Amino acid sequence: MNTIESSKIIENLAVQLKKTIKQPEWTPYVKTSTHKERPPTDKEWFFKRAASVLLQISKKGPIGVAKLRVKYGGRKNMGVGQEKFYKGSGNIIRKALQELDKAGLTIQAEKNVHKGRVLTPKGQSLISKCNR
Repeated sequence: MNTIESSKIIENLAVQLKKTIKQPEWTPYVKTSTHKERPPTDKEWFFKRAASVLLQISKKGPIGVAKLRVKYGGRKNMGVGQEKFYKGSGNIIRKALQELDKAGLTIQAEKNVHKGRVLTPKGQSLISKCNR
């Protein structure tokens, strides 16, 4: 799946998630990571982040906040100094996962030695519906 297909799926998922989950009241005021200089300009960015998290859970099986923080991290512009990688915000990912759990789209599970969130049948059907 290439990035164009993924972005279309995320857009469709965000529209569907807007009906089922609610956005926290602090979302207009926060940056998504320490490496970002400004907060997102899109007012509905939380739904897109939740949709992206849901898609990552479907691809990578049981996955937790720590690995998702690395996924949403990036390089910080240090001016003249050398750039350094910073992880994404764990609070945003945690709140998105909690909302997805409340909606019944994900559940905590263990698979062998790995533990984290996995999709429920309801979450899988939502992704396949938005994939068309």
